[in-house]
This record gives sequence, C-alpha cells and structure tokens, in this order.
Amino acid sequence: MKINLSGHHVDVTDTVKEDVSAKFTKIASHFPTLISLDIIISKEHGEFEVEITTNYEGSRIAAKSSDPVMYPALSSAGKKLDAALKHRKGQLKADLHNKPKVTTPEIAHEKVQEMDLK
Repeated sequence: MKINLSGHHVDVTDTVKEDVSAKFTKIASHFPTLISLDIIISKEHGEFEVEITTNYEGSRIAAKSSDPVMYPALSSAGKKLDAALKHRKGQLKADLHNKPKVTTPEIAHEKVQEMDLK
C-alpha cells in the first residue's frame, strides 16, 4: 500500500514518515485491496489536524481528527479510518449474503392438504 503523506504548516520528517507507516501496516494487512492512503497533516491555531482519505471497493472513505499533539491525532484518525473500513467491508459482505426468498412448491402444499392433521 502506498502512503502519500503531506504537511501543511508542518515539517514531515523521516521519523514522522516511519511512525505513519508503522501505524498503518495493520490496516494494510486487514484490507489488502487498499491501494493508497492520502494523509494530510496540518497545524492551525495550535492544533494538529490529520485527514486521511482512500478509495475502498468503489467508495471514498475519509477520517479526520484533531489534537494539540500530532501523534494522538494520527492515532485517532487511524482508528476512525479502521472503523469506517470495517463498516464498508461489512456492508459489502451483507450484500453477498442476501436471504433467499421462501417459496413453497405447489406439490408440498397439496401433500399437506391431504394429510389428516387433527
């Protein structure tokens, strides 16, 4: 999975890149069809805002978090993204397992009518 990391009023150092890749390897292993993550870290008014967007199975999924410290903001946004991806995966699996419509064949209905069920 490719991680596109950018900063707005924040210097993205090698240690930040390593921490981000370490945090999102779990998500990459749980959702192997993810191709890329776009992560934007910005700092405005003394708070770090982390916004993560990705495309998963035909839908765009985004998570956003803010905190006065950068690393908890990254962690919180990662947890929100994981929850959103699990929700989408559940929706896709639910569509695969539609309940079949119950139809009773006429022959079975006739057999029940012939039986003496008193």
